Amino acid sequence: LMNLVTDLPDATQGELFEEILARPGVRIERIVSHGQSTPADAPCCQDHDEWVLLLAGAAGLWIEGEEEIVLKPGDHMLVPGGRRHRVTWTAAGEPTVWLAMHFR
Repeated sequence: LMNLVTDLPDATQGELFEEILARPGVRIERIVSHGQSTPADAPCCQDHDEWVLLLAGAAGLWIEGEEEIVLKPGDHMLVPGGRRHRVTWTAAGEPTVWLAMHFR
């Protein structure tokens, strides 16, 4: 049994990624952030879709062609494959916990 929002690792020195489940065509991971962001000049672009659910904390997410979105616990969205995107900020005073599902 694993709880995704308790006994969190210390992410103050860098974002932490933990694989929860991997099967052909799908990978689920927990991401713990603590004040990190993606550099503006280095957005991510993946060849697969990514669905994200914010479990704790807060974050800003920018997807190419859209306005920045502010996420709070319970908010979720799909980041389409092939679209540049980046995390513009995460809460500095508390952990931000994401559940991310990568799939084709």
